[in-house]
Amino acid sequence: MKIRPPMSSRIKKHADPMSPPPFVRRLRVDLDQRIALPVLSLLAGLSGATAALLLNTGLEVFADFLHRLPSSSLRFLYPGLGAAVSVVLLTRVLRDRSGHGVPEVIYSITQKDGYLKRRTALGRLIGCILTIGTGGSAGPEAPVVVIGSALSSAVGRLFRLRTRERICLVAGGGAAAIAAIFNAPMAGLLFSLEVILGEWNSAYLVPIAIASVTGTIVSRLFQGNRVPFSSLITGVPLHDLFAGCGLAVLTAFGSVLFSRSLRGTASFLSNHLPRRTLRAFVAGTLVGLFGLAFPQILGDGYGILRRTLHGEFSSFFLFMLLLFLVKLFASSLTIGSGGTGGLFAPCLVLGAFLGAAYQDALLRLFPNLSWATNGYYPLLGMAGLLTGVLHAPLTAILLISEITGSYHLLVSVTLVAAVSLSISHLFEPVSFYHKELLERRELMRPRTDRQILHEIRIPELLETDCEMVHPRMFLADLIERVKRTSRNYFPVEDPQTHRFLGLVCLNDIREYLFETELYHTVLVEELMDTNIPTVTPDDDLVEVFDIFDRSRLWSLPVVSPQDGRFLGLISKSTIMDHYRKELLVQEEF
Repeated sequence: MKIRPPMSSRIKKHADPMSPPPFVRRLRVDLDQRIALPVLSLLAGLSGATAALLLNTGLEVFADFLHRLPSSSLRFLYPGLGAAVSVVLLTRVLRDRSGHGVPEVIYSITQKDGYLKRRTALGRLIGCILTIGTGGSAGPEAPVVVIGSALSSAVGRLFRLRTRERICLVAGGGAAAIAAIFNAPMAGLLFSLEVILGEWNSAYLVPIAIASVTGTIVSRLFQGNRVPFSSLITGVPLHDLFAGCGLAVLTAFGSVLFSRSLRGTASFLSNHLPRRTLRAFVAGTLVGLFGLAFPQILGDGYGILRRTLHGEFSSFFLFMLLLFLVKLFASSLTIGSGGTGGLFAPCLVLGAFLGAAYQDALLRLFPNLSWATNGYYPLLGMAGLLTGVLHAPLTAILLISEITGSYHLLVSVTLVAAVSLSISHLFEPVSFYHKELLERRELMRPRTDRQILHEIRIPELLETDCEMVHPRMFLADLIERVKRTSRNYFPVEDPQTHRFLGLVCLNDIREYLFETELYHTVLVEELMDTNIPTVTPDDDLVEVFDIFDRSRLWSLPVVSPQDGRFLGLISKSTIMDHYRKELLVQEEF
């Protein structure tokens, strides 16, 4: 029986076959194991910052290019054309998935050992510029996360990192990307732990923190130590604190509406427009048409967000609710049709619209009270809706504090995030990212039974010391084989093709053992069970355990999917032995 080496020492099948240069190998050997990952986390931070800088620069250059084009009545077609070209680039040219991309990062960590294709970075960069630059209603954050994670994955393969180290580096690249784009290192760190990794592990904390801080520093070197949405709030009256609970309820239902609108729009478009390019063009064109009446919904929306926070935009509650609905629909069309863009910006803008509407309603209903202004309620709305969609309360809390450069809202934001998450969780038990993976049956939560079983491959469990028998063999010959083995199961194969035909269980022949007159009259084909379920080397152990439960067998035959040849047996006892070893390996990291 083949014994699997510990996870910490084996190289998975997804490792890059390209051998690193000699100086890289020497550096990797010379670096002490305790400092190798923190040092390489600097490169992950640089990867994330590079992604943010490249995307910001690309969006600015592309926006300037479009601005210089002659004015045309057909400009409403731009979002459709941009989204269509983006989908063609990702799906036809680069052979990658379209969409916002964060689920792909999570999937790569939980099921592909942190492996992300290098071309993914290029595809997301160009796709995001085309989608958002032409007016698509989405944010640049998710593509930046994918780009930073893909570059960090390449660094991990270059230095031949072990699986867990490479996963940590990929998560660090995503953290650095968020930190660089928002100038928010703590939010980047928490986003990586809450959303990308989905677990709090002290072994990950320091490397990801180094990457996040590095991304922030590099971003500040090129863009300055800016505060994206400065706030003048210095104190919050008690009645404003309690009034925030009402907004939390509103944002909770708003987040549920947004999540379901995204999925519903994607399902509707895929059912009625099966061609992805046409789907993206039609959805983008609809966004462009909405933009003719409501230009505030186009692009990432950060411009209108600043105006809303600073009170420079009409906050009449009916108009803000209308903007909320139009923006929600436009973002659902952009992201649901496969456009390359993220959820952060739409969530923040939608939350600000709800907060502004709520604030205006309070001022009209209770004019004698002195209500907080200066963007107080829009900021709370941003935190509440982001928490409800991403199920990442700490990320939302710290993000609002860091992008405003103030911690005066910490208590209010925490209260709103907690209430919003509690209510939205009743209707949407998992985040939007995880829901997408669940629907594709690709979600593996860290250190769960399903994830540990997925780490174990069937070829590592094969028991090949089996006594093979043939269907025309007499019972006497079968008993001779029983005498010289401790096996309870005997595979039956075709003597010419070696194709698996069935299984003989020792319990099934026990009644014949003392009837010697049957030894040369009963054939194996009369004793074998031909309805035994089989598995293949590529099957997932989670599904194999379901087969064990349904069949109530202790061992199952493994056959070749090409010619049906018997390869060996797998048993529950062998699986549980490897399960325990895998669990011990994961606990060591």
